[in-house]
Amino acid sequence: MSDDARAGLEAALGHAFRDPAQLDAALIHRSYCAEHPDSSSNERLEFLGDAVLGLVVTVHVFDVYPELPEGELAKLRASVVNAEVLAELAASIALGPALVLGKGEDGSGGRTKLSILADAMEAVIAALYLDGGWEAAQQLVLRLLEDRIRISAAGPGGQDYKTRLQELAAQRFDQLPRYHVRAEGPDHSKRFFASVRLGGQIRGEGEGRSKKQAEQAAASVAWESLHNAEEHSDAGAA
Repeated sequence: MSDDARAGLEAALGHAFRDPAQLDAALIHRSYCAEHPDSSSNERLEFLGDAVLGLVVTVHVFDVYPELPEGELAKLRASVVNAEVLAELAASIALGPALVLGKGEDGSGGRTKLSILADAMEAVIAALYLDGGWEAAQQLVLRLLEDRIRISAAGPGGQDYKTRLQELAAQRFDQLPRYHVRAEGPDHSKRFFASVRLGGQIRGEGEGRSKKQAEQAAASVAWESLHNAEEHSDAGAA
């Protein structure tokens, strides 16, 4: 990895590696090792990162939500510790372009594959843990996941901003939100961009790796804006 690429990834992670080789090792996919037998894949780091990630989230939800029983805590953890969420996090820090892949995997769109991104995200968490310790790993995981945990902990519909926006729209506008979605990029690496219109105005815009993700992102922006405006209005009236 070039110095510029490493610096960009370190900036996204919020951590400057004392041992850059730790980060480099986290990016090597087994498809590269098949072509370069003298190299080692990131699978051992993935194993460690899975444990570190799980423990960070477990400790956080245990401390922050003392009222939740064991079963609900397990559900809350599972809602954010899964391959889909990890792949989204990897995409959010532009991990795909930094991966070291075999030529065949690279040519078949491996940099955007959910499983590869999710595994690499776990490996990077492990590398950060080995280089910076528990605190560094904890800071990264919670920076990336704390909002998702809070939303999921809100209960049914908590993670589904489209449902929340629909309910708020029915109360305030007596109409349903309307979404417009467009796609950009090649088939193996499409990005979707959504806008949501309500009350004659575009209330939110968002993007994602699928139509559903883009709509949820736009709904989240719209819901937060309308919800905050409602709170300010109530505060002013009081």
